[in-house]
Amino acid sequence: MFPWAPRPQIDPVNALLGISLKIISTLAFTAMSTLIKLAGDAGYPTGQTVFFRSFFALIPLLAWLASRGELVDAVRTTRLFGHLKRSIAGTMAMFCGFTALSLLPLPDATAIGYATPLMTTLLAALVLKEVVRVYRWSALGVGFCGMLIMMIPYMQPGGAYGRREAIGALFGLGGAFFSGISSIEIRKLAQIEKTGAIVFYFSSTASVIGLSTIVLGWRMPGWHDGALLVMAGIAGGVGQILLTSSYRFAPASVIAPFDYTTLIWALIVGFVVFSNIPEPLVLTGAALVIAAGLFVIWRERQLGLEDRRRREREAGAQRST
Repeated sequence: MFPWAPRPQIDPVNALLGISLKIISTLAFTAMSTLIKLAGDAGYPTGQTVFFRSFFALIPLLAWLASRGELVDAVRTTRLFGHLKRSIAGTMAMFCGFTALSLLPLPDATAIGYATPLMTTLLAALVLKEVVRVYRWSALGVGFCGMLIMMIPYMQPGGAYGRREAIGALFGLGGAFFSGISSIEIRKLAQIEKTGAIVFYFSSTASVIGLSTIVLGWRMPGWHDGALLVMAGIAGGVGQILLTSSYRFAPASVIAPFDYTTLIWALIVGFVVFSNIPEPLVLTGAALVIAAGLFVIWRERQLGLEDRRRREREAGAQRST
């Protein structure tokens, strides 16, 4: 998500710290998803949860940026339209993802969300014209087969799930698609914009879009439900800080695979809090999607290493002439 270039030497201590921050960030995001699902089960509109998630995420984010002296960088931008495109795509992903959470068990919604890296790779080839060779196309094929397997329990006529869950699964795929678009826009913005600006404009735009849905009818939350919604936003903001910080200590190829620990937390929370036991087909499909995602990460790392060696050879040849 944040394409810092890999270092020639990876400090084991820093790498361990980066991995630890990444895993803790997945816990924070799982806590956020749990709180959002509780709010959705209580009947709060998706637009209302989007507003609370985005607006209250700004509190820890702005405090963190201020502590780093990067608050001005969070507002300064030369690509306002690029931020708008990224923010709209990200907000649509949030709307779809939160709707899926309200209609599906937590582990199932989490598993379907793992289609995002596959969508990102596909869109990178189609939109950014990135070269995707046979290895990654093969991984995408396996991953999309996994997606189809995950969808079987929800689309099967007369199966264990009804129309509500089928709609939730489709919204989950929609969320993965819009997240893929958002990731593509982030790649373009990250070449010229500060991370703080990307996060700030997204949270601000999502807050405005979420607030605009008040005309569709919001529910006035009580103290308990209000606390759930506020904590969901704060947990999301803290998760973003931890995620961003993790990539400062180790390359993306080292950090990214640990994103899949989210499913472990979702399975635990789903069973303990919601008494959810996911369908075997959903777990089988998720395993294929995760395997495909891990292969893509590994392949991109190998290509990055090969490109760096080539540049080093070219630089050595130039020095010797």
